[in-house]
Amino acid sequence: MNGIEVGSLTQVEVFEGLTAEQMERILAIARLEECRRGTVIFPENAPGDRMYIVLDGEVEILVDPRILGEKVPEGTQATPITVIRRGQSFGEVALVDAGVRSAAAVCRSPQARLLVIGRQDFLRLCQEDPSLGFRVMFNIAADLAGRIRTTDLMLRGRLLLAPRER
Repeated sequence: MNGIEVGSLTQVEVFEGLTAEQMERILAIARLEECRRGTVIFPENAPGDRMYIVLDGEVEILVDPRILGEKVPEGTQATPITVIRRGQSFGEVALVDAGVRSAAAVCRSPQARLLVIGRQDFLRLCQEDPSLGFRVMFNIAADLAGRIRTTDLMLRGRLLLAPRER
């Protein structure tokens, strides 16, 4: 299906705990997308309706302080915040909430292969197979909780180390 074998999904974090049959069901709703270095997979602040899994290559996640509309020094560019590699997902919040993207995703490697899963197809699959839906959503929640903790620690460090006004 889609030229992707179930075995290639065994190392994907969000699919941890799924059976081979459940992974086949995921592949049935997914599509393969290939991109080259510099390709914008999605821009910051764009509507989100799909999640991506890196099968091969690397994707850089960037945030642009100019998006806040506040004055920033001239020449300020988008800043990379992380690199997503094989077996990792990004854009998964779109499966839970149809809001806008909080960052941009850009292909970093010479080429990358991405598995793309649309929100509506995924939600339909969750209704058909609640145990699959529970497992994937649990894995996404665990990953997001880890990211929130990391961000919280970084913010605390910056606040505690910031010069205090007198």
